[in-house]
Amino acid sequence: MIIVMKPGASQLAINHVVERIESMNLKSHVIVGTERTVIAAIGDERGKVKEELETADGVDRVLPILAPYKMASRELRERTIVRARDFECGNSKIGVIAGPCSVEGEEQILAIARGVKAAGATALRGGAWKPRTSPYSFQGLKQEGLKMLAAARDATGLAVVTEVMAPEHVPVVAEYADVLQIGARNMQNYLLLQACGETRKPVLLKRGPAATMEEFLLAAEYILDRGNQQVMLCERGIRTFEEHTRFTLPLATVPFLHEKTHLPIVVDPSHGTGKAALVSTMSRAAVAAGADGLILEVHPSPENAWSDGYQTITIEAFGKLMAECRRVAEAIDRTI
Repeated sequence: MIIVMKPGASQLAINHVVERIESMNLKSHVIVGTERTVIAAIGDERGKVKEELETADGVDRVLPILAPYKMASRELRERTIVRARDFECGNSKIGVIAGPCSVEGEEQILAIARGVKAAGATALRGGAWKPRTSPYSFQGLKQEGLKMLAAARDATGLAVVTEVMAPEHVPVVAEYADVLQIGARNMQNYLLLQACGETRKPVLLKRGPAATMEEFLLAAEYILDRGNQQVMLCERGIRTFEEHTRFTLPLATVPFLHEKTHLPIVVDPSHGTGKAALVSTMSRAAVAAGADGLILEVHPSPENAWSDGYQTITIEAFGKLMAECRRVAEAIDRTI
């Protein structure tokens, strides 16, 4: 249920509602808006809430949350804006995350960070731990890679976005990163989702290659339920019968999710196509579809990249892509 407080409701009235909700063995989540406060009551005895709180002091109305994903639902709030340093996602400005698939060395990550920042990116991606299909593929530089990302952030001011693969890795990754990425393979790793939810670091949650929209939103719910409201959803392509691309990138996901959730939507054209030649076109299309952010793989020499070079664009191509996406964004009254 959602308890909508009257404009100007006192803190005393808000506290009273929270106490009554928790006395029913329900969880309460308070969302303070610019004009009024909304309190969500989450649990199995929501039927009691309406009859017991509708006439409480300061309460305007009590409404049911019909979606199974209670905290992620658009019924709960209008929009969430996620911020990490100069990176913003969820408002009129489109956030751009760019960098290599893997951190390969300090010189490499610093050069890329400077290049993508000059072109307009506000966050730096780079894998320190790398989940790979083959156990014989490069698995990442791990904590040394995190230190290199942090050094690149210190030199450029870019927010660092990197993947966390296991609950026990969350503390060390959170120490260095500004945004915790949960990869597609881990979308339903519920212990990892909960561990990220217990931090207050922004989280970028990637859709699993076979996940439905409801499964995707319920995965986000695990993070939100632990108190972390800074969550972004990332469409990175799904597995279909098609073979002309690595995955199928369904951009209808973007407007659909905007109807269902208040969380920002990021698109990954690099993994979504698996082909560098298609990344620029699909980035423009994602902006036109209403994406709140892009995450792109960029490397000075993709053919020499230690991982995913075939879907990685050069720094020069990234600069051209940004210029093209800015023109598309301006046409729909947004900025990059």
